[in-house]
Amino acid sequence: MKKEDPDLLLFHAPLLRQDMTTPKAMRDVLYALLPATGASLWFFGLSAILVIGACIAGAVLAEWLFAGREARGRSLLDASGTLTGLLLGLTLPPGLPMWMAFLGGFVGISLGKVIWGGLGHNLFNPALLGRAFLLATFPIAMTTWVPAVATGGFFDVYPGNLALPFMQVQVDGVTAATPLGMLKFDQEVTPLANLAFGKVSGSLGETSGLLLLLGGVYLWLKRDLDWRIPVSILLTVMIFSAVLGLFDAARFPTPLFSVFSGGLLLGAIYMATDPVTSPVTPRGAWIFGIGVGVIVMLIRVFGGLPEGVMYAILLMNAATPLIDRYTQPRVFGRGVESE
Repeated sequence: MKKEDPDLLLFHAPLLRQDMTTPKAMRDVLYALLPATGASLWFFGLSAILVIGACIAGAVLAEWLFAGREARGRSLLDASGTLTGLLLGLTLPPGLPMWMAFLGGFVGISLGKVIWGGLGHNLFNPALLGRAFLLATFPIAMTTWVPAVATGGFFDVYPGNLALPFMQVQVDGVTAATPLGMLKFDQEVTPLANLAFGKVSGSLGETSGLLLLLGGVYLWLKRDLDWRIPVSILLTVMIFSAVLGLFDAARFPTPLFSVFSGGLLLGAIYMATDPVTSPVTPRGAWIFGIGVGVIVMLIRVFGGLPEGVMYAILLMNAATPLIDRYTQPRVFGRGVESE
């Protein structure tokens, strides 16, 4: 009797099949951001759709425009342009003019990705680079915060969203300070429940800390991020805040306030963990995360700005090659004297 299947099967390398691909990882991050994105729509209404949509449109256009003629269209399949636009949109004020949001997405892909050689070669996080460009170019519009829309006002649009390109931006009549701004300049503490569930002024991605954490757990279960980076960032911020609280509890924020306020959770979970711009070694991930956490707290407490997540991540992005160089494990089989 002849066997249909042999006892020994021989295949050429690679013998280990990996289910993880770049498009799948990008889509997983998009799925993880859906709850927080939905919360931004709930709290800021149609304006959130306009700002996020403009960012995605600018990023996708740059992705398509700068791709080679043969690769044009195929480069959009990995969803990296869509993810960059969404992440950028979640870091922006709800009342930002759409043309600025579009420009930010276009610049984020152009200067943050394409100019470095494309996906996998960039040194800085493209979404944060786009935000840094907007903050340096349009500081007033980028620091004008608006309150959440009233109940039933989903279709109300902030006047600033419809400002014409390169014209004077119309500042909304009703503005509001962010929780970090109120603490830094007015010593007013926002209740933790508001920070955890939303209903605070700030960027679109500051709407709900719990939903951002929920998305982070999803990415961890899918093994799409190095857990060491967000854990080290959050632990550093909490320890830093706790130490400062020992000296003056009335002046400095509590550990939980520091974690849930501002863009820390969005940055720590979804931006600092970018595998291209963060260290690849476990020890390097801890160093990277601790560096981000320390810089965030130094800017928040002793700097002139209430928030420092963007600058902290970009600075540590620049240090990533050096961290990788000095945290590489010793090659197996090599002696100390030969290094």
